[in-house]
Amino acid sequence: MIHLRSVSLRDGETRPKSFPFNLPVVSGWEELTFQSPVTILVGENGSGKSTILESLAVAAEMVTVGSGSAHRDPSLEHVRELSRWLKLVWNKRTRRGFFLRAEDFFGYVKQQSLTRQQMKADLERVDEEYKDRSKLAQNYARMAFAGQLHDMENRYGEGLDSRSHGESFLALFQARFVPDGLYLLDEPEAPLSPLRQLSLISAIKQMVEQNGQFIIATHSPILMAYPGAEILSFDQVPIAPTEYRSLEHVNLMRDFLNDPESFLRHL
Repeated sequence: MIHLRSVSLRDGETRPKSFPFNLPVVSGWEELTFQSPVTILVGENGSGKSTILESLAVAAEMVTVGSGSAHRDPSLEHVRELSRWLKLVWNKRTRRGFFLRAEDFFGYVKQQSLTRQQMKADLERVDEEYKDRSKLAQNYARMAFAGQLHDMENRYGEGLDSRSHGESFLALFQARFVPDGLYLLDEPEAPLSPLRQLSLISAIKQMVEQNGQFIIATHSPILMAYPGAEILSFDQVPIAPTEYRSLEHVNLMRDFLNDPESFLRHL
């Protein structure tokens, strides 16, 4: 399902000249259309793909993993003005889904771990304070903390922090997924081994079958190879579709793996 059909810059007033409007992909903006349920954004660091993805998250009023709302996330302040210029065209407006950056994931795991520890400490405190009270009073006092802890364990098992980064990322991703959603992912490969990246592709495929739409900024040739994905290159202005086999990331990685010594001898 393609929920978000296109995004473009609004006409009218003179655009600001400060960042991020001075990025080549923004100053040379033409309408981006999404032709596939999975769109891959590729380009070198600084090309603007993360900036566009972040501004899109704000414009679409996305939920962000870790901070709750893109509108209230202070780390997105630098793209807030650009988001006001974006015109989003929907096939079907959805408020399901989320925006996830790799750095948000690491922060979220730490936050969940601290919350879990605090709830366990609160339960121990309640047990101590109510040890001479009736069982009914103990249960009432424990109810709020025990309920939150149960919800976390029901969603994430023993806790995201009890697993490897790759395992916890996939657990978080799958636990937060709901059908008919829009999912914006910025460099999701960061915590993932190559094998886990293949697992992520499999998870995305299952979610697409449940009407999920994905827009993913990545440097990973593995994720770029998602079957049927549309690949948009930010290394040219205007942004344009490109073929997997023509990507510099893919060709460089292939050449390196075929003959690493030819690259390393020059370092």
